Amino acid sequence: MIRRILLAAVAAGAVSAADPAPLTYRFDEVKSKVYLAPAGDEKRETRVSAGESAASGDLVRTGFWARTVLAVPERRARFEISSSTRARLAGGEPGVVLVLEKGRLKAFFEKLTEGDLVERTVAAPGALLAVRGTRYGLEVGGDGKSLLAVFEGTVEVIPTIPGFSPVMVHANEACTFGPKSAPHSMPMKAMGMSEGSWGVHGGAGGMGQMPGTSPGGMTPQSPGGSMHGGSSMGTKKQ
Repeated sequence: MIRRILLAAVAAGAVSAADPAPLTYRFDEVKSKVYLAPAGDEKRETRVSAGESAASGDLVRTGFWARTVLAVPERRARFEISSSTRARLAGGEPGVVLVLEKGRLKAFFEKLTEGDLVERTVAAPGALLAVRGTRYGLEVGGDGKSLLAVFEGTVEVIPTIPGFSPVMVHANEACTFGPKSAPHSMPMKAMGMSEGSWGVHGGAGGMGQMPGTSPGGMTPQSPGGSMHGGSSMGTKKQ
């Protein structure tokens, strides 16, 4: 729904089809080894520190015990990126702020001012996630299967695969999807999940390996497990 409104606004000339200016990415917090590959060139990868900046097209990679907080001021967005994660900054499609290739993050989107129709999406294998003002967690496994958990607001999961329909995921709901699987939503409570149990530690190695797997092959562990342990970064609301 959100994306269709924005596309209609583009057609009417109310919104530019391209981002008005390059986005600024700022590392507000850095814990342990976090690396930046300019324009995605991993041969030029360097270690980053808090306060440094990055640009659209760069690749961020976190080490095994690392984590970072990445702010995008122009889009009023912030990403708490977990350990063992790969994220590409911006994507080839207008409106994409970040592409999560593997691992885990927690996304915070402040509400935009009235009349501001700038599209803000996060891409994962098989889908785009469109928001207005919201807070959610996203995890992508090595096989591309993804788990979305919405803590506040609403996220529209827009499949990039022909034949699959978009799904609106509301607060306290989770959704599984993947490169070959349609989005499927369910209450977070039914999966033993909560925002407090999400955290930013542990990486994505536990997905799809436990009994009782939910549709899409995803099963979160209970609080304290490797997948959704507590976060020392907290759950700051926007």
